[in-house]
Amino acid sequence: MSKAFTSLQLFNSSLACFQSSNLYRPCLYRLFQRTLCTGSNTPSVCIVGSGPAGFYTAQSLLKGHKKLTVDMLERLPVPFGLVRFGVAPDHPEVKNVINQFTTLAEGDRFHFHGNVNVGKDVSLTELRQMYDAVVLSYGADDDKQLGIPGEHLDGVLSARSFVGWYNGLPEDRELNPKLDSETAVIIGQGNVALDVARILLTPIDILKKTDITQYSLERLAESKVKHVILIGRRGPLQISYTIKELREMMKLPQCQPILHRKDFEHIKGIVEELPRPKRRLTQLMVDTAFRPSEDRTEDAIKDWRMEFLRSPVEVLPSQDGGKVAGLRLRINNLVGEVGREYAVATDEVEDIPCGLVLRSIGYKSTCIDQTVPFDDRLGIVKNNQGRVNNMTGLYCSGWVKRGPQGAILSTLNDAMETSKVILKDIEKEVIHKLKGQHNIKELLKERGVQSLSFDDWKIIDQLETERGNANDRPREKITSIQEMLKVVEKT
Repeated sequence: MSKAFTSLQLFNSSLACFQSSNLYRPCLYRLFQRTLCTGSNTPSVCIVGSGPAGFYTAQSLLKGHKKLTVDMLERLPVPFGLVRFGVAPDHPEVKNVINQFTTLAEGDRFHFHGNVNVGKDVSLTELRQMYDAVVLSYGADDDKQLGIPGEHLDGVLSARSFVGWYNGLPEDRELNPKLDSETAVIIGQGNVALDVARILLTPIDILKKTDITQYSLERLAESKVKHVILIGRRGPLQISYTIKELREMMKLPQCQPILHRKDFEHIKGIVEELPRPKRRLTQLMVDTAFRPSEDRTEDAIKDWRMEFLRSPVEVLPSQDGGKVAGLRLRINNLVGEVGREYAVATDEVEDIPCGLVLRSIGYKSTCIDQTVPFDDRLGIVKNNQGRVNNMTGLYCSGWVKRGPQGAILSTLNDAMETSKVILKDIEKEVIHKLKGQHNIKELLKERGVQSLSFDDWKIIDQLETERGNANDRPREKITSIQEMLKVVEKT
């Protein structure tokens, strides 16, 4: 009320000046327009995507500005992105960050809008007109291709889709992976590859205690997979595993790790010279490769192994030509100085019989709008410290900003960098909304979009937890978008 009265006083004063002098008219008019339209001094930010990068960015913004408000838009009805759909079900401790995000979302300056597809339900151009700043933080929902013959065969899947399948991502619930052969090959030697291998080999009694989807639990219980091979084009020093993940894999119950001594002979003597993280990782592999036979797992009924200096060149078809029967690999040599080695192909090839091939060679982001400057090769938005190139008021955070790398917590520093430049631009008035803020909820309602609030998510969360507890599990995920919407409608 007082702000409106002040604006009216200024307007009346301006009118008097307009009548007495033309000299100050442009200056006073701009002053009036600025005070009337932005007098609330409440910057508004829209974040597209509700994964860790989005929440960490929101957290830093709200902490850095006492009046700023955040609207978060998510194409799925439920929040948390990679934490919900990417973290392995047997790693519940990693998901504890959801508690922190929930506290943030329950604040009165934060509003979640699920089931909103930017580009379909509302355009990026519209969002940029409605908010002081828009942050693209929608992650990497596509994966790189091998680009080899036979990649189209039934039985070739992306690790990303397989992870989505057992974690309940709606778009992957009908994946139907082929688990009817004894050998599965995973192309890639990073943590995602280890996650997939571990899920394929973990005893069902252990998986039953997690929040893995019921349909994948039933399929894995019938799985014939006993051997998993992880393929890397370079050597042991170039793997991307973390020590925690690898150590866990080494201790997998009823499962034997197989590492060939020949792969580690040449690096035994340099282990102590390596940086600490790489030293610990390499020492674990060396110890496993050279351990005495009597120390090996006696009750092992399954095994996994790493194959180095191998590049896939063709997926081999079955006799009827419809599904996977094997994988042809080209043998590589490693050349270059230590720390900068690269693989050079030889003329030698070998074939591995298998019925399932999972590629785990990296994720990539896709362009959400044609107006956004995008690097198709790297799969990232072109930016400088989070500021999207040549687009004032548009920012990016997370994997769409820097590429799919790092763990969830490593996203925090990246989000802080983006939020810092946003706050600086707000302070310096580089960005400043001249139009009154639109109500995104009302806009979506007018367009017939059933957007879900964070309170709606709590209803879904409660039902999932109740269903899980009934079967002595932490939760039973709802994997259908339509069911999610109906659950909310009924309450």
